[in-house]
Amino acid sequence: MSHTARLLISCPDARGVVASVTSFIHDRGGNIVDLDQHVDPDSNAFFMRVEVERGTLDIGPGEFDESFAPVRERFLLNARCEWCDRPKRVAIFVSQEDHCLADLLWRFGRGELGGEAGGEVVGVISNHEVCRAQVEAGGLAFHHLPVTPETKAEQERTAMALLGELDVDLVILARYMQVLTPRFVAAYPSRIINIHHSFLPAFAGARPYHRAHERGVKLIGATSHYVTDELDEGPIIAQRTAGVTHRDAVADLVRKGRDLERLVLAEAARVHLDDRVLTLGRRTVVFG
Repeated sequence: MSHTARLLISCPDARGVVASVTSFIHDRGGNIVDLDQHVDPDSNAFFMRVEVERGTLDIGPGEFDESFAPVRERFLLNARCEWCDRPKRVAIFVSQEDHCLADLLWRFGRGELGGEAGGEVVGVISNHEVCRAQVEAGGLAFHHLPVTPETKAEQERTAMALLGELDVDLVILARYMQVLTPRFVAAYPSRIINIHHSFLPAFAGARPYHRAHERGVKLIGATSHYVTDELDEGPIIAQRTAGVTHRDAVADLVRKGRDLERLVLAEAARVHLDDRVLTLGRRTVVFG
């Protein structure tokens, strides 16, 4: 379990923000163990992530907002403090392809995701039964919610109610081949991560590897992004590429692409769980 608190800030860039925030922490006995910042020159927006030893602070979660209000108001800060007092609760959605699911379960099981604060999988939801045995073998709850055009709305309501019961912090779509409604997306802003088997924005939509092969590309990729109402248009968190040649068939592209998907989805989950991602419109700032 982490012994730190993480303060994430975005605001219009202004002189004195860093000094005011760090002075606030210092005045309350806090010891800063990590600090990163960025100014976006196009929007003049400022971003900062500060990690503080919790044991040195003389205020707790219940007192922070009121105490920090003068700094927040002075600089028009959007700020949130993650106290890292429990692992973030994660639900994974999957359809029939299990490569991303299997990789995530392995990484969560080894404690590789979420840093010190960690994340824990509290349930897997699927519209197919294919992955049930794999999930239950790991001691996790598997929820089968089959989706048809006639049942889609009802099953989504059921899924949302289940996420509420499980007190979920993050939803990961591990090749879940369903489009979520705006109502679902609005309930988890910047808290639904999807993996797309393409280097977005190129080859969005269906059969990207077939279309890439037809086009004769020399690089393929995978993209992990937050889900928004616009299909495959959410802020990008992580991307990777792999080289291909004229000797590669579609099956080779699919194999290489699956490897990329596993890595990129895990990377996106890690930085989110570590509270390293701040959104800037359709873009993200991801602190290393």
